[in-house]
Amino acid sequence: MPGELCVDKHVAYIKSLDTRKDELEYWLTEHLRINGVYWGLTALDLLGHRDALPRGETIAFVKSCQHANGGFGPHPGHDPHVLTTTSAIQILATEDALDEIDTDQVAKYVASLQDRETGAFAGDEWGEIDTRFLYGAFNTLSLLGKLDYIDVEKAVNYVYSCKNYDGGFGMVPGAESHAAQIFTCVGALAIAKRLDLIDQDVLGEWLCERQLPNGGLNGRPEKLEDVCYSWWVLSSLAMINRLHWIDKDKLVKFILSCQDEDRGGLADRPEDMADVFHTVFGIAGLSLLGFPGLREVDPKYCMATDVIQRVVR
Repeated sequence: MPGELCVDKHVAYIKSLDTRKDELEYWLTEHLRINGVYWGLTALDLLGHRDALPRGETIAFVKSCQHANGGFGPHPGHDPHVLTTTSAIQILATEDALDEIDTDQVAKYVASLQDRETGAFAGDEWGEIDTRFLYGAFNTLSLLGKLDYIDVEKAVNYVYSCKNYDGGFGMVPGAESHAAQIFTCVGALAIAKRLDLIDQDVLGEWLCERQLPNGGLNGRPEKLEDVCYSWWVLSSLAMINRLHWIDKDKLVKFILSCQDEDRGGLADRPEDMADVFHTVFGIAGLSLLGFPGLREVDPKYCMATDVIQRVVR
C-alpha cells in the first residue's frame, strides 16, 4: 500500500541474498561481501529483525576475513582495507561479539594507515588517501574504544583542510564538495567532538539545496536524486541539528516510492532494481525521519542507537 514500509518483504529480500550463488552477480560482488553483510544486518536491525541472519554463521564469516596484520578483507582471500575492516567491526559490535577477536591487533592495523605528518589515512598498504578512510578509522577505533592509537588532533586538522567555501567537504583538500564525503567528515568531527569547526548554517543550506522537487535528495548540484543520499544528507543535517530544514514528508514519500513491493528491497529511484546498499540507506533515512515502527539509528555510525550506547563509552 502507498505510504507503507513493506517490512516483511524487505526482511525476506535481505535473507535471500546469500542464497543466490547460482547467479553471476553474486560472484561479481565478492569484493563487497563483508560490506553487504553490514548493510543487510543493519537494515534488519533497524527493521527490528536482527535475528533474521544466523548470528553464529555471521560471526564466523567475519572472522574468516581477518588477516594476520589485524585488518579485514571483504571475503576470504581478499586483501585487507580500512573500509572492510570498519564493516567487520560494525557487524561484530551489532552482534555483541567484539570479544571474539583481538581488538588491539585491529587497532594497530588501522593506526598503521595514518600519515603521522598530515593526519590523513590511506585505505590500505597501497596508499590511496580519501576522507572516507579517515572516517572509517574513526568509526572503527571509537567502537573499539581505541582512538588513542592515532593522532586525533592531526586527523581533525586534515578534515578541516578539506573544507570548502560552500561549507562542504571533499575527499582531499581542494576537492569538490559531495554529500557522501560531507558525511564522512562531519561524522569524523562528531566522533572527535569537534563539530565546532563546521559553519553549520552554511553547510546546512548546501545540504538542504540537495532536495529536488520530487522530494528526493542528490549528492551535489545538477545530479539526479538517489535514495542513498537520504542517509548521507540527512545524517549530516542531524549531526549539525538542521534536520528540520528539509521537507520531511516529501522525502518519506520519495523513499517509499523506491520500494520493490513484490520482491522487497529499495532501489536508487522508483522502478529501478533494488539492492542491499540502497535498502539500508533508505531504511536508515526513514529512521532519522522518525518513521513509525523503525528502531532509532545513530547518525554518526549508521548503526542502531542502542548498539552504540552499549559499545561506545
